Amino acid sequence: MITAEHTFFPQSSYPIDRIGSPEQLLFFDIETTGFSGASSNLYLIGAASVRDGAWHLIQWFADRPGSEEEILQAFFSYLEPFGALVHFNGDTFDIPYLKKRCQILGLPCPLDRLKSVDIYKRIRPMKKLLGLDSLKQKAVEKFLGISREDVYTGGQLIQVYEDYLETGDEERLRLLLLHNEDDLKGMPKLLPILAYPDFLSGPFSWEHSCLPGAQFEAEGGELRLSIPLFRGELKYFYPNYRDYYYLIYEDTAIHKSVGEYVDRSARKKATAATCYTKKEGLFLPLPDSSCGEPLFRPDYRSRTFYMEIPEELLTSPDFPRNLVRWPSFPSYLLDLTASSLGKAVSSP
Repeated sequence: MITAEHTFFPQSSYPIDRIGSPEQLLFFDIETTGFSGASSNLYLIGAASVRDGAWHLIQWFADRPGSEEEILQAFFSYLEPFGALVHFNGDTFDIPYLKKRCQILGLPCPLDRLKSVDIYKRIRPMKKLLGLDSLKQKAVEKFLGISREDVYTGGQLIQVYEDYLETGDEERLRLLLLHNEDDLKGMPKLLPILAYPDFLSGPFSWEHSCLPGAQFEAEGGELRLSIPLFRGELKYFYPNYRDYYYLIYEDTAIHKSVGEYVDRSARKKATAATCYTKKEGLFLPLPDSSCGEPLFRPDYRSRTFYMEIPEELLTSPDFPRNLVRWPSFPSYLLDLTASSLGKAVSSP
């Protein structure tokens, strides 16, 4: 048996304690020479857990015929302090496979005492909603923008393992360990996909301090974001204020190329806070300032940005659905309700 161990630090925005106490969770994955535990063999078990802020990965590899029992016993011994197994489709394949191998080898199997957390089973109902053609781990990783070094499938590696048993080639060993390692490293990164079933199972709340009065609703198969529009006067702040004068009596900024002709007593150098022009109209609050130009604000220090809405849209048959799209906010959530028009306020 060969044992490999190292630490890694995956980036994941999903709170791991949503699925259980972190110190009780053991992520695992197995590699086999076939799909049936009755007619094939187990040759690799990998496990990963989080401890002291770092993830610890360990692999037990059957480097010779007959060492399958050895890696099983090593894995079962390692299981003792843990209370839950986390896996991808392990309820269907990995766990039943291990139980069958234990039965054939005459080994006690401790898996029934552990809680099972199957990432695949939790996201399976979301396949159509997420537009996924496949729910294989690599497909879900691609959906989440996760890259991996390994390019092989488990089926392709069966021959690689058989070749390794004959040759002991180190490169083949590296490929076998890498596939299992990438599956394990990918599991913590996969956890954000659980936010989708979490969201639909509730309870949940939605808050965004930069969208005053916004309400988010979910009912049946529909998601709706209602945003009160603002009707009134806002300011557009020019970024290059050093090129402008502030006109004292007009309360607006003007470019120096034109401002040179204004009486000096009626102008002064603009500052970042006074370099603006005013606009009257109907505006939509936005989540941040990355939504394009021009953006308006009530004052320079305001954290809420607004986009002007052409008045003619109010009578358009396309309004209010799909009114505006921007990269930093999922467009499928933006569905201004008719009632939001009646909520337009007089000041932001």
